[in-house]
Amino acid sequence: MNFLEFAAQVEAADGVAPFNEASLLALRDQRGLRLQESFEFGAAVATGEDPVEFAVAPTARRHGHGARLLRTLLNQGENLFWAHGNLPGARALAAKENLSVVRTLLVLSTSGRSLAEVQIPTGVTIRTFKDSDAAAVVSVNARAFADHREQGRMDEADFARRRAEPWFDPAGLFIAERDGQIVGFHWTKIEGGTGEVYVVGVDPSAHGSGIGQALTAVGLEHLWAEGVGAIDLYVEGDNLAALAVYRKLGFTEKARDVLYCAQ
Repeated sequence: MNFLEFAAQVEAADGVAPFNEASLLALRDQRGLRLQESFEFGAAVATGEDPVEFAVAPTARRHGHGARLLRTLLNQGENLFWAHGNLPGARALAAKENLSVVRTLLVLSTSGRSLAEVQIPTGVTIRTFKDSDAAAVVSVNARAFADHREQGRMDEADFARRRAEPWFDPAGLFIAERDGQIVGFHWTKIEGGTGEVYVVGVDPSAHGSGIGQALTAVGLEHLWAEGVGAIDLYVEGDNLAALAVYRKLGFTEKARDVLYCAQ
């Protein structure tokens, strides 16, 4: 069984993917992996400088294999670990090994088909993506997510790989322009009948202008018009301003990913 087959087996058992999208793409393409280790009872993966993601095979659980795998990784110098879904087994293992929570990423969802009012700021236009926008979008993304470990490092090659995925639709990638310059974007995603607020990025020079809210509203309107049954999004657990906006739009917590750190 290869890593991708193992990941599918774990997701089928847990209802949560054990590895994130970046890791799955890296595993598929065999590039950018820092750690790729297979055990008789589980597997561990990490890309670049990202935290480790690991899982125990569903048929091998409750026999201490998770603790042994974690200790092996700790002995290799790893100290940051994602728990996607933060399932009971992960919480128990973290408590047993005295790991502390250092980051929480919430998965919010809505099926209420509520629409935000689209109010586009004066002097701003919103249109769909063109291939010639790629470099500018990557540049805005880098500035918008300068403090975001994963999203902020997307380069043009990464952007091209994501656009080559079967789900990509340029009609679902919205671009905000002001004075002829791209200052924001909302990348939506539809897969398996579910929509996603994939990435909303606004250049720091345009913060507080209402561009982010306008892009979000336009993207949500597009997703509902495409007939999705629900819309998901990811948001940092301590981003209270964003949480307040999304909750007003009817989003509620569906799951959470927790980053644990060894003491």
